[in-house]
Amino acid sequence: MTTSSTAAATTSASTAAPAAYDPSRTAVLLVDPYNDFLSEGGKIWPLLSDMAAEVGLLDNLRGVVATGRRAGMPLVFVPHRRWEEGDYENWDHPNPTQRLIAQRHTFARGTWGGEFHPDFQPAPGDVVVKEHWGQSGFPNTDLDFQLKQHGVTHVILAGLLANTCIESTGRFAMELGYHVTLVRDATAAFKPEMMHAAHELNGPTFAHAIVTTAELGALVG
Repeated sequence: MTTSSTAAATTSASTAAPAAYDPSRTAVLLVDPYNDFLSEGGKIWPLLSDMAAEVGLLDNLRGVVATGRRAGMPLVFVPHRRWEEGDYENWDHPNPTQRLIAQRHTFARGTWGGEFHPDFQPAPGDVVVKEHWGQSGFPNTDLDFQLKQHGVTHVILAGLLANTCIESTGRFAMELGYHVTLVRDATAAFKPEMMHAAHELNGPTFAHAIVTTAELGALVG
């Protein structure tokens, strides 16, 4: 087997989905489903709209959520910090994304852009974890605690952005011992190259499975 063939086989094996997901031990993590990301008129939507249309983002997000709900999996909302006046001021080293949020007032608290998209609203029994300041949904939040309290060992990630919050949350989940599934067409990024990096280069180094929305539906049943 050639080096390239070996690498391809390793990548394929490392991202193979399990034969089935146990709904009592699996949660769908819906990351940052804000109007600013997902709705016409949102501050970030113009940067995402082309990729969102290419992958069928909104329909696939609806599909992942419906699959999880139908199976009885916990649905866990993993929201980014909603910008408030004074955020990031006088910080020693805000990251580039935080500096942009401070300029754009992205996901501003109390505004339409900082509300969840109307198709992705928490229902009774859903979990909404504390807001994350950076890119991973785990540090400085109760995400790990909530997952453990619900007996979750497997997480399915969908939402925004593929190469930032989804990747960072997935990596952290792997480090904490969770089985991680990425849904490649239920996320988006600003450029095709970012999507490629997220799912073809970086994802296979930490995710246990990388699937499409249709594949996930078939596995969950």
